Amino acid sequence: MQDIDTGALATQVLWAAFGLSVALGAIMQRTHFCTMGALSDIVNMGDWARMRMWVMAMGVAMIGFNAMVALGWVDAHKSIYAGPRLLWLSALVGGAMFGFGMVLASGCGSKTLVRIGSGNLKSAVVFVVLGVAAFATLKGITAVARVDTVDRAAITIASGTDLPSVVATATGLSKAMLAAVLGLVLGGALVGWALARPEGRSADNVLGGLGVGAVIALMWWVSGRLGHVVEDPNTLQEAFVATNSQRMESLSFVSPIAYTLDWLMFFSDKAKLLTIGIVSVCGVIVGAALHALLTRSFRWEGFRDA
Repeated sequence: MQDIDTGALATQVLWAAFGLSVALGAIMQRTHFCTMGALSDIVNMGDWARMRMWVMAMGVAMIGFNAMVALGWVDAHKSIYAGPRLLWLSALVGGAMFGFGMVLASGCGSKTLVRIGSGNLKSAVVFVVLGVAAFATLKGITAVARVDTVDRAAITIASGTDLPSVVATATGLSKAMLAAVLGLVLGGALVGWALARPEGRSADNVLGGLGVGAVIALMWWVSGRLGHVVEDPNTLQEAFVATNSQRMESLSFVSPIAYTLDWLMFFSDKAKLLTIGIVSVCGVIVGAALHALLTRSFRWEGFRDA
């Protein structure tokens, strides 16, 4: 077996993840890409432009990821999302709580990072509270409540919970072929809907949809292809270097914020290493800040009162 320098590989993975995250932060700052903003535009103004951008990003990411699955570059089963247990109640309750909190905090985790990069000190407070709450839900008191309640409601799907695997098991068709077809059809339908109206074809909307979707797909490649080690020389087991979950990861901004706080608080502990999630958090802030400074839109913003 060829010797692999996992330290050098981790450095490559982290720099690639940081670069992609900087691009994401700049794109989000430029295009005002925001889940809550897209929903509020619809509710308050009947404007679907940002929602079309959001849907386009989802479609592009689906096409890109499933193309890599079809080519054998990544395996969906090796992410935390496609295991054999479908935690449906956790997803429903957690999703509802996330949506409620997103409105109270004026944006989700990624928008919080973009706001910090553009000078919003209120979002720095959201960052800290979000990180503490996330860590408690991962490993603390609310984690115990989660495991003992909503996590108990689960459906076991032996084939895995990703759609190509489910359909392949039911029909006997090739999973790789199904990944290519389903990714192209479903993702293409989303992109087609996004581009169907003039407001979805504006320059910023196309940049946001294609850019965000492409960054998400490329991050799957960085973690699942570049950072994949068939046999780690230290453990003799399969590994995905520089990940918190020890599995293939892409962009998310809740648990990585918790891990970023943990890394900052225990910075002198040499056991605390940088991961894709941590550098992604930093990268989005840097990307948003660079764009804000270059366009002279950077503004310090704080609380008017207590």
